Amino acid sequence: MTIETSPEALRVLITGATGFVGSALVKALDNDVRYVPLSVVRSKAQGCESSAGTFYISDLSSTTDWRDGLKDCAVVVHTAARVHVMNEVASDALAEFRKVNVAGTLRLARQAAEAGVRRFVFISSVKVNGESTDGGRPFTAEDLPAPSDPYGVSKQEAEEALRVVSAETGMEVVIIRPTLVYGPGVKANFRSMMGWIKKGVPLPFGAIHNKRSLVAIDNLVSLITVCLSHPKAAGEVFLASDGVDLSTTELLRKTAAALGVKSRLIPVPARLLIACAIITGRRSLSQRLCGSLQVDPQKTQSVLGWSPPVSVDDALNRTAEEFLGCHSC
Repeated sequence: MTIETSPEALRVLITGATGFVGSALVKALDNDVRYVPLSVVRSKAQGCESSAGTFYISDLSSTTDWRDGLKDCAVVVHTAARVHVMNEVASDALAEFRKVNVAGTLRLARQAAEAGVRRFVFISSVKVNGESTDGGRPFTAEDLPAPSDPYGVSKQEAEEALRVVSAETGMEVVIIRPTLVYGPGVKANFRSMMGWIKKGVPLPFGAIHNKRSLVAIDNLVSLITVCLSHPKAAGEVFLASDGVDLSTTELLRKTAAALGVKSRLIPVPARLLIACAIITGRRSLSQRLCGSLQVDPQKTQSVLGWSPPVSVDDALNRTAEEFLGCHSC
């Protein structure tokens, strides 16, 4: 049940309200008297009602008309995007990403500024920083961008476009670059991983000594909420993580424990796994499984006075509980 908001509550437009991050944010703000969330979805079949209702759009492009949805909004949180895909079919992937992630974002930002929106919170990606930190130094928010795929390039270009809009209009922009996001309801590779572990399938990842940063959905939503109004957030870039980095082996073992099963990990050397992945054309997959990608969240914590409210173990337990509940039906 939605709780009653205060007269001074901020009206917040949230794009991608049926997505993993957007839906969690809508739910959190619906239960916070300080905010009135307005959900944005692309189809009435996706209905995601919130305190201020739902605003429907047909697409996310350079021609989308946001004006009716932006009325009286103080903040926009832009989570919607054309996301990174494993098997890209577009002949010009970068052009397709740019249509949504750059042109679509710029259209929303300009109309938001015209409507008097005070702050625009953009959910970007750690891929703007790069794909790996195998050199041993974690990424920081001050590092020069080094995206290596079309999705990362489009997110970087969107960030740059938003800075221009901010300089021209005075609308505050806050950029958040999450690492891999997990939690109850997670989809894609993380959910597939839980399925294999639950089935007891032996996995050749018992000797991976990399380090990867992740962020629980509850921690990311907490950070986004802080960025809605924190005065020191304006104009800044923040990297989002749980503050604890895990190897692939450690993550699999912790996930197995959360699922209540024994991990069945075979200690195959990482170099052999990488070689096999390259031979089979899965180099990018080997990087995610065997390579390191760490971020330094020190700036996020020092500037905002924020720290992750949920521990990795608690987040994995919540994720496993939801997963097991879905598979017990």
